[in-house]
Amino acid sequence: MAVFARRTNRLMDPFNEKVRARIFGISNSVSSESEHDGVDSSSPCLSHLVQNFLEDESRAFEMPSAAAVDFQALNSDSEDESVRSDLPGFDDDVIGAAVWNNAEQFRDDLLAHVTKAVEMFCVFKSSKTIFNRNIMAYLRDIGYNAGICKTKWNSSPGGSLCAGNYEFVDVIKSEESVRYFIDADFAGQFEIARETENYSRLQKALPRVFVGRGENLKRIVKVMCDEARRSMKSNALSLPPWRKNRYMQAKWFGPYRRTVCHLPSSSPTKPVIPKITVICRPVEFDTAVDGGRLSAPPATRTR
Repeated sequence: MAVFARRTNRLMDPFNEKVRARIFGISNSVSSESEHDGVDSSSPCLSHLVQNFLEDESRAFEMPSAAAVDFQALNSDSEDESVRSDLPGFDDDVIGAAVWNNAEQFRDDLLAHVTKAVEMFCVFKSSKTIFNRNIMAYLRDIGYNAGICKTKWNSSPGGSLCAGNYEFVDVIKSEESVRYFIDADFAGQFEIARETENYSRLQKALPRVFVGRGENLKRIVKVMCDEARRSMKSNALSLPPWRKNRYMQAKWFGPYRRTVCHLPSSSPTKPVIPKITVICRPVEFDTAVDGGRLSAPPATRTR
């Protein structure tokens, strides 16, 4: 246990007290929440977010029915191929334009900071909640209006959309009411079985960490889901409900609750180290007393 404590201390030494408190979830931090429907991120009604996320009261998350959510606006799962261009590399161009052709200084700076945060806290990737919380708090520390968003939606009548939930980080550029989506495991959300060569190429072209506006995210999701359907169809397979366009769009654009954690100005210096339980199993030895001395039979080499 002493060795574990020393190793933990060495790991935490590079971080200041505020970061330590964030990593280990100090209980005296303050959390505020706000709820939102699944409207487009560019909608003017987002201007009230600045006030909402600062409220310190916690409100129950009331899940609206699937009928009340305009999932149709998120695009359907139609198999109509008439809207797809037959130009070679069309899908690649759509993804490339949505991911890389964003001549926007704010987004570029945010991407650099998110990339740094992902590297700093990669040790916590096994727990998505802790990982996202640290990314969010790091961004807030350097001045961004960041929050953790948890989407949740019910299944639709007829089963065309199955229920689900998802979690990611967002940043609001308050002066313009522009919302930026941050997903630290973006490419991993599009893995499918028995993928075709074309789908594999598109999936590898996706950024591991996505940072961008909602309209760009929607285009990427639509292209990937359409190609996933074609990939599964070519292998005589049906696309799983959790890889359909409506489900994937709902991950980021469904009704959500936004949570912001406010850390106190002075945090405890002693980090909370997780408890480890060690179970010891008794081992018996065939011993004998020889003239007042305790002796054991010599060990036999088996190999």
